[in-house]
Amino acid sequence: MSKVDRVSRLLAASSLIVLASFTGGCSSLERIRNLGEQPALAAIENPTEKAGYQPVHMPMPEPTAAVYNENSLWRSGSREFFKDQRAHQVGDILTVIVNITDTAKTANETQRSRSNTEDSGITDFIGSKTIKNPATAILPGKILTADSNASSDGKGSINRQEAVQTNVAAVVTQLLPNGNLVVEGKQELRVNFEVRELIVAGIVRPEDIQSDNTIDSTKIAEARIAYGGRGQITDVQQARYGQQALDILLPF
Repeated sequence: MSKVDRVSRLLAASSLIVLASFTGGCSSLERIRNLGEQPALAAIENPTEKAGYQPVHMPMPEPTAAVYNENSLWRSGSREFFKDQRAHQVGDILTVIVNITDTAKTANETQRSRSNTEDSGITDFIGSKTIKNPATAILPGKILTADSNASSDGKGSINRQEAVQTNVAAVVTQLLPNGNLVVEGKQELRVNFEVRELIVAGIVRPEDIQSDNTIDSTKIAEARIAYGGRGQITDVQQARYGQQALDILLPF
């Protein structure tokens, strides 16, 4: 790499670091302005009006016409006989039981070894006794003799455990043509100077909603579950903007 290329790379890295500093300036000023204050809770918003919100489009079956039988109180295709209090239309609320207990353990070990020996049986190189030093020291003592040894030992293991157990109320934001519900819920909890956020979104089948209007998170299709927070503890645990920029730019 030429000096010009190295200088260009350093200038580009310096520019990105300066840009990151200015970008984080507004955030830093905001945090300085709120010194000694508790983190503010976000305002309640309509999920469908958020920037970047996109309605969900999924493959749908052909619509079927409702069939009414004479002298019958039951309508073909109906999901209820009496009035059902479970969520079934836009704006309804249901409780999502987040119960994630994932455990993964994997252990692999591979061992391989090989040893090869080839010997011609001739212990003296032709004419080596008639040649004086230093050529004698250079010539091999045997012809067509080769020894090789190779071995490898590889081990790998994974041990991961994740557990999240909580409940969050979600709002039905969309009703798909096949009757499935698109839900989204957000919960914020502030304890002292730390705010914990829980966001749940996905597609729910009405048949999976329990009689108490709850559904397990494992039955949510295209589930998006985020659990995090913000505040003094989270701020200390995160690396500074300059360090993050250097981690991305520096090749060592």
